[in-house]
Amino acid sequence: MKNPIIFGCQGLALTAYERSFFREFPPLGFILFKRNCSTKTQVISLVNSLRDAVGEKVPILIDQEGGRVQRLSPPIWNIYPPAEVFGFIFNADKGKARQLIKTNYQIIASELFELGINVNCAPVIDLIEKRGHPVIGDRALSSDPKTVGALGKAVVEGLESGGVSGVIKHIPGHGRAEVDSHESLPTIDCCLDDLLSREFSPFIQLRLAAAAMTGHLLFTKLDPTHPVTFSNKIINDVIRNLIKFEGILLSDDLSMNALSGSIGDRYINALKAGCDVGLHCNGNVQEMELVAKACPGTNNVAKSRIEGFLKKVADVSDSRETFDIDELKVSLSEGLKGFFNFS
Repeated sequence: MKNPIIFGCQGLALTAYERSFFREFPPLGFILFKRNCSTKTQVISLVNSLRDAVGEKVPILIDQEGGRVQRLSPPIWNIYPPAEVFGFIFNADKGKARQLIKTNYQIIASELFELGINVNCAPVIDLIEKRGHPVIGDRALSSDPKTVGALGKAVVEGLESGGVSGVIKHIPGHGRAEVDSHESLPTIDCCLDDLLSREFSPFIQLRLAAAAMTGHLLFTKLDPTHPVTFSNKIINDVIRNLIKFEGILLSDDLSMNALSGSIGDRYINALKAGCDVGLHCNGNVQEMELVAKACPGTNNVAKSRIEGFLKKVADVSDSRETFDIDELKVSLSEGLKGFFNFS
């Protein structure tokens, strides 16, 4: 069993030190960002180097949502519509919207699979909220929980049919946050009944997903002291027992400014609260060393969920369907006319 952390790396290729560090302290997987992606050949080489360093086919993650959040960018890769576009289409034609968003993510999955990337940190199933910070904005599918649930399921289906596993985020719901959790800790002061009818609803609908990512959010009426990522109460009482999510739970990036304490303490606090795996994205070697020193190991419950996730990723990859990608692109382009210029 690898260590329960997912790391980023610094650049387009591993440094000698990174290669040595990852061999000494092998993480569960890796996550790529725009700084790591230049050309297809280069990304494939980097992915192979990451896997060589840890000795097996570990999960390689990326945030390839479409819209503002695309780590793989034109002109090498396609540009995809923001999620909100499919919510607009859903309002007019539910069946068409579900098919289009599934096709969209089948095409995304084909690009990722070609590179050796087998996990996409999507869909965002937070809600669009009038007062919500634009860090979510059009990354969300809709303001309606049922719409988000239906389209979120279609995203996961599209990714999985293309051989790539999805990660739902940001559990239990980032939409009402009025500040960007990359910069500071959002406070959401809503009662449980209100949260159940809105924020939590899409996550309940997708509770069978293989993986979810926490939001660094302070729900004052649920736990006035700890943000979700550090809250044993919210993770156990809400995410596990109320939402009934049974898959692997990843923290959002531990280096985000919503969290306080040293990077090592953040990692320990996330695992103690009930996150199965920490996520550290910035590729800072000094911080990764501190995480390695703090690593407490994996308890049996988390180990079981991690093993289930790794099996799911492998099974999804092995059962990948074969598509005519050009045909899918034409279908998507035709379906998006009037909403988004996909080409």
